Amino acid sequence: MDWKPDRNAKKAIYKQLAEYIEKGIADGTFPPDKPLPSERYLANVLNVNRSTVVSAYDELEALGLIERNRGSGTTISKDIWGITRKRIPSWNRYIEAGSFLPNLPVTQKIRKEAVEHKLINLATGELSEDLFPKSSLREITATRSFIGSLGYDHPQGSEILRTTLMKHIKNSRGIDTKPSSILITSGAQQALHLIVQCLLKPGDAIAIEDPSYNYNLPIFKSAGLQIHYLSVDKDGINPDDLQTLYKKHRIKMIFLNPDFHNPTGTSLDIKRRKAILDISSKLGIPVVEDDPYSLTAFSGDKTPTLKSLDKNGNVLYISSLSKVVASGLRIGWIVGPTSVIERLSDAKQQIDFGHSSFTQWIANDFLESINFNLHIKSLIRELEKRRDTIVQSLDSYLKNQVEFSIPQGGIHIWCKVLRNYSETKLLEESIKQGVIYVPGSTMGSQNGFVRFTYAREDMDSIDEGIKRFAQALNSL
Repeated sequence: MDWKPDRNAKKAIYKQLAEYIEKGIADGTFPPDKPLPSERYLANVLNVNRSTVVSAYDELEALGLIERNRGSGTTISKDIWGITRKRIPSWNRYIEAGSFLPNLPVTQKIRKEAVEHKLINLATGELSEDLFPKSSLREITATRSFIGSLGYDHPQGSEILRTTLMKHIKNSRGIDTKPSSILITSGAQQALHLIVQCLLKPGDAIAIEDPSYNYNLPIFKSAGLQIHYLSVDKDGINPDDLQTLYKKHRIKMIFLNPDFHNPTGTSLDIKRRKAILDISSKLGIPVVEDDPYSLTAFSGDKTPTLKSLDKNGNVLYISSLSKVVASGLRIGWIVGPTSVIERLSDAKQQIDFGHSSFTQWIANDFLESINFNLHIKSLIRELEKRRDTIVQSLDSYLKNQVEFSIPQGGIHIWCKVLRNYSETKLLEESIKQGVIYVPGSTMGSQNGFVRFTYAREDMDSIDEGIKRFAQALNSL
């Protein structure tokens, strides 16, 4: 047997073997009148565990390609072409062949562990149940009449909600716009997908922050984009770095999270904001501003959004209610030039025929009520308390072992671990200790950083979670 598995490939050896045998059946390498090599023989020849061969044969048997018979060994199925039996599609091949890439394995593991096990969750970027304005939302559904149609709504979303959003972002973010320049989306994630799929093409160069939440999103790589990175310091990205990147790679679009940046918690300096907009105008590069957290400033001070400073229509502004009201509402929006919004709206129609009119009604009534501002004030107080708790816990359990800047808003804190360690082993040990967090590598940083989210757990659990993380770190 000349074939050998590729031990450096990402694909499991048993899958490689199954595919080799399947091809051999099709091209006659393995004739139908002779038994296939035994499990023991293949294990010896290929220098693999017998269980690897068994798994390969299990997959081929499930596909209807082979039959296992005691005494006569493994043979090619007599009904291989499905005369009396239908064959099962090779789903694994379809899964691997799809153009839309899966999440990083570490990201998948974090989500799975957080859902399936009772861990202290310092990983998931959402509010805890007790921070949702449940009573206000229940009041809307229980005492107010539903407005709108239960049929398909306007392609850009409810005009009533878009008018309310126009007022909301003017008052809270200083952005002047009109309803025709707003598209309602299923959270900020869908907004990013629409922009990438509709306004960019394979091979285009884009710039994102480093580290960045966008790093672990497969949408950029799935679209075939060339990703380049802008380092983030205490004042955000450096505009000079942007000009350098443009000269080298002809950047087509910039993706930024200027306020309480995920994961570092930093905010882009006002002078840098103006410089970036100046560069954008000179070079004609669109800026995508992702703004989930600006309403959570603990000081109450408002730094102007990029969009509010944009006088030329260069910024596409994305925001949502996910991080400040409830992630389950799935209400997000894009603000941009009307022609762009119409293009994105057309694409959204192809995907889901428009957003749910019911959740748009709830979001509209809540935004219009006095309860919204009361909720935001309460949310800021609670998040600040949790921020203070996690800072105190880090100082208490990890003094001289981590470095961090104290965020002035948002829901994340970014820590540098001041010792050498295996990122994989630390995550595994932390899970054993009963706490989950986000390793820095999933955000694009070098080894040595972790991101903790302090909005998902109460103060006692935050303290216990950091304590368990410290135990895991010290056990390595």
